[in-house]
Amino acid sequence: MTQIKTRASLAGLLALVLTTSPAAAQQSQPQRLETITLNAGMHNIRAEVALTPEQRATGLMYRREMAAHEGMLFVFEQPAPQCFWMKNTLLPLSIAFLADDGTVVNIADMQPQALDSHCSAKPVRYALEMNQGWFAKRGIQAGAKLKGPVFNPQR
Repeated sequence: MTQIKTRASLAGLLALVLTTSPAAAQQSQPQRLETITLNAGMHNIRAEVALTPEQRATGLMYRREMAAHEGMLFVFEQPAPQCFWMKNTLLPLSIAFLADDGTVVNIADMQPQALDSHCSAKPVRYALEMNQGWFAKRGIQAGAKLKGPVFNPQR
């Protein structure tokens, strides 16, 4: 597991992934990405980081299972309304849309292989997908704050 210590490290990680081909998406196999640790209160999350448009488009497609403490963090270049769907995604997921400081904006539950859009309630740079119900089981809702090396402290 790779720990990303600073926001500047994200630039290095982006450079690394841009030099690799999106072969996993072409082969209909789950992609495996670099990970970071996020914290939701006392709960640790091992989050794969999807930085490039190709990585974000593939997301958690084709996965048949995911450990309870694992997820995928989608990182966008600029805050914008973000929408997700579940094409080729086999697992039921919950998605938390996150502000720059890690505050949960809103959470949506998503059904496997559905084409319904699930969107952020306001512009965000981050979205975190976990197994469906993960946030609810831990009492995490809009306004809660996640911590991790990618989030800016509130200004």
